Amino acid sequence: MDGVILSEVTYISIFAVAAYVLGSIPSAVWVGRAMFGIDVRDYGSGNAGATNTFRVLGKKAGSIVLLMDMLKGFLAAWLVNFTGIDPVESPYKYVNIQLLFGLLAVVGHLFPVFANFRGGKGIATLFGMIVCIDYKPAVICLGIFLLILFTTRYVSLGSILAAVSFPFLIVYVFHERAQLFIAFGITAALLVILTHQKNIRKLVKGTESKAKIFPRHRQNI
Repeated sequence: MDGVILSEVTYISIFAVAAYVLGSIPSAVWVGRAMFGIDVRDYGSGNAGATNTFRVLGKKAGSIVLLMDMLKGFLAAWLVNFTGIDPVESPYKYVNIQLLFGLLAVVGHLFPVFANFRGGKGIATLFGMIVCIDYKPAVICLGIFLLILFTTRYVSLGSILAAVSFPFLIVYVFHERAQLFIAFGITAALLVILTHQKNIRKLVKGTESKAKIFPRHRQNI
């Protein structure tokens, strides 16, 4: 029995590190350098995330970074399948480890070891993790995000409203019973609000920058 427990703990530890490393892939930095020869952190908000990439480099680069950052969170949560935990026999434990790995990927995105620990805000990576855990509320949140993005061109506003909607969806629409997942949803919404304080103030003042969704020409950098 001890050997089985030790083996499981060892696997979890190994893949926990892998999840952080996966999240540390600096998508915005690499895409900015590959496509435009710049470090996106030197422009706009200074964040290495999809929001700043959309704002500084436009729709194409922003979309690539958004997808890559989402994939980081998805794959990190998916690593649970290599730990030996059975989702049928131990469903809550399975979800809890998914949360652990996904959050470690978000931490990696915030503080990437491959980019001097200067990352983004982790919204896309957080979303990718949620898609892996339960895609149904995630799809609705994505719809909310896209609706706000394409009607207002405010990435930050779309992110905030989608994040705030998530805990309400899992509790009142999908009747989630995993208490840790519910607590995570509430905490994630609060963290998104906390990390977007500057954006919220700019939105109130009307000074928040809009994403270049349909740009004719790339901004001179």
